[in-house]
Amino acid sequence: MRKYTELTKAELEKEYSKIKAEYDKYKAMELKLDLSRGKPNSDQLDISLPLLSEARPREKCFSENGVDCRNYGVLDGIPEMKRLFSEVLGVKEEYIAVGGNSSLQLMYDTLARAMLFGVLGSEKPWCREEGLKWICVTPGYDRHFKMTEYLGFELLSVPMTPTGPDMDLVEKLVLDPKVKGIWCVPKYSNPTGNTYSDETVRRLAKMKCAAPDFRIMWDNAYAVHDLGEEGDSLLDIFAEAEKYGNLDRIFYFSSTSKITFPGAGVAMMAASPANLKQIETYLGVQTIGYDKLNQLRHTAYFGNAAAVHKHMMRLAEFIGEKFKITLDSLSTLEGLGIAEWTKPRGGYFISLNVLDGCARRVYQLMKEAGVTLTSVGATFPYGIDPRDENLRIAPTYPANDEIKLATTILALAVRLAAIEKLLAA
Repeated sequence: MRKYTELTKAELEKEYSKIKAEYDKYKAMELKLDLSRGKPNSDQLDISLPLLSEARPREKCFSENGVDCRNYGVLDGIPEMKRLFSEVLGVKEEYIAVGGNSSLQLMYDTLARAMLFGVLGSEKPWCREEGLKWICVTPGYDRHFKMTEYLGFELLSVPMTPTGPDMDLVEKLVLDPKVKGIWCVPKYSNPTGNTYSDETVRRLAKMKCAAPDFRIMWDNAYAVHDLGEEGDSLLDIFAEAEKYGNLDRIFYFSSTSKITFPGAGVAMMAASPANLKQIETYLGVQTIGYDKLNQLRHTAYFGNAAAVHKHMMRLAEFIGEKFKITLDSLSTLEGLGIAEWTKPRGGYFISLNVLDGCARRVYQLMKEAGVTLTSVGATFPYGIDPRDENLRIAPTYPANDEIKLATTILALAVRLAAIEKLLAA
């Protein structure tokens, strides 16, 4: 098939009639399918069910340093949980504080504390400064963007590249003292699946920032979510930042949410010892301690990083097949000149770019056919995709036969929207 841009009007109309007839057959099926959120399905969650059998007899309710995990106390996590996160993520134990089940909550708490009290290097609480700004890598994670938007920051878009954010633009923006931070999902980014190159990590770690209290929110949510034994590698941001005297710049987050149970995992934050000391001052007022029994269950179940890796390779068998089905459907668009998409080696998402001005139409066609996608614009600040081209595809939740149906319809909808635009030109 030639590129659609090379077809005559008559050829486009003929192609449209053929594709529309196929699309209408699926539409008549009155489907209810969902590709909107990056959630594991029940089969994936079942793999972690043995963890729940780690309910402890009394003598096994104590951490290795003798803490009764049924009781109050221990703000920063039991030592074995810190050690497990350290092994899995390659982060020093002394940098780690363990929280509840949600890393997103830890991120919000971190920013809220900065607003109320400032961070190391702040002259005053951030809420007492005017015109604060935050860098958002796009397309990116909608919940990150909403968080900083709701806290009153002006959101500055920076394009994602195959090697991470456009660092030339980032380095220019941070020369403004009003720019206080940047959101980063450094490995298998949401939604592109791109992993930051070593050069990108180094430039983030060493760049000159006008704000002395600039912070990198390093959300390493997909650190171990490889789709095979040969996944992407990510440079240690702490080691690089320390080389340039910028260790306090990093606020690092991760969790077991998509390793075990999203609603009942264990989250962590990592930061310099100086940052942690300041944070603990406020944390002791906020809570008397997180769920240590859940930490104990996770460490008893996994034990070490090798066990986590083995577990993740089992999950990869499920998720990898879902990605393959999706990419096979998208491959029917190759050579038509109407779409581009990422082919990540891990994570939870595929980023699809259609012809400029067509994403909302694709979304509408999918909705009419009974398939829910992530809202158009969600991957950009303020929910506005300036080119109306990006769609985030989340293939992990539906059953495989449902993914096949949904992505087949998606490929048809992309074609229909493209032809409609070309015919209207």
